[in-house]
Amino acid sequence: MSTFIVNGEIREVSDALTVGDLLDRLSVSHQTVAVMVNGAIIAREAFATESLHERDAIEIVRFVGGG
Repeated sequence: MSTFIVNGEIREVSDALTVGDLLDRLSVSHQTVAVMVNGAIIAREAFATESLHERDAIEIVRFVGGG
């Protein structure tokens, strides 16, 4: 079991994940968000390969249109 902090909330996940795996589990489109892990922006191209580690702090920000 791994524990992560996602947008300020503690989440427990049963196995190791990549950023992309986490987004999929949360039903979040990869195309409409920016992701930071421990303060570092993760390139969308790296979502599938960027591994998450115990107690990582993850911020997921959704793009919002408007004007």
